[in-house]
Amino acid sequence: MDRLIPTVVAIAGALFVASLSLFTVDQRQFALVFQFGEVVKIISQPGIQFKIPLLQNVRYFDRRVQTIDAEAPELFNTREKKNVLVDSFVKWRVVDVSQFYKSVGSEAAAVARLKQTINDGLRAEFGQKTVADVISGQRDQVMETVRKRADADARKIGVEILDVRLKRVDFPDKISSSVYDRMQSERRTVASQLRSEGSADAERVRAEADKQREVILAEAYSKAQALKGQGDAKAAAIYADAYGRNPEFYAFWRSMDAYKESFKNKSDVLVLDPSSDFFKYLKNPQAGQGKGK
Repeated sequence: MDRLIPTVVAIAGALFVASLSLFTVDQRQFALVFQFGEVVKIISQPGIQFKIPLLQNVRYFDRRVQTIDAEAPELFNTREKKNVLVDSFVKWRVVDVSQFYKSVGSEAAAVARLKQTINDGLRAEFGQKTVADVISGQRDQVMETVRKRADADARKIGVEILDVRLKRVDFPDKISSSVYDRMQSERRTVASQLRSEGSADAERVRAEADKQREVILAEAYSKAQALKGQGDAKAAAIYADAYGRNPEFYAFWRSMDAYKESFKNKSDVLVLDPSSDFFKYLKNPQAGQGKGK
């Protein structure tokens, strides 16, 4: 038992020293080893590392891509001296941890500097562009220009700017209301003009349709009259041919038809000379028996 105690104490001491000497670097981190306040080692590879206990200490820095998201939209002036609200975000990461530590020392200080750099870049670009440019026309160009300028400054503190994005470019509320009102008025004017043009086109189409209708009806009437005339002429020719074959029978038939119409009603009264030709076939029925051809 007396021999076991020193062994256990030795093992415990070794573990304690090891815990003070060994540390782990995650793949998402950089590590700086300090001795008396000076950087003596930069570790960028993950794994278990060694330090001198009590003399050296370790500080970690995030190597992942980080985002700076604007807390509130910023107000910028365009080339036309119009105010626009701009909401943006920035993607960045540490690429030189030693320079980063020497220049800013912490992520909070780096974020503050990057915000100011991005803000200055956006203000300069918006001052050279029109509203149409920053909203749609040259929006991508503006973002890329600001990114390049900000990246050039960020390299001085060991940081890389990966992307600058404009999430929103809009007018302030008061200006937006007047712009929307003007747009509505313009759209109403255009709609009214289109309706007027549509009504004019409709009237023109109706007038043309009525004209074509009248022309078609006139042509149809003309053709109908021509066909009717031809039919009447053909009927007259047929009648003339039929009547010409036995004129006496035709006269007799016409007289019988006249008698029928004249004596249709009992109340009918005729005042005629008894020797009139009207009674020819009543006096002599044989007169209507002519010979056909």
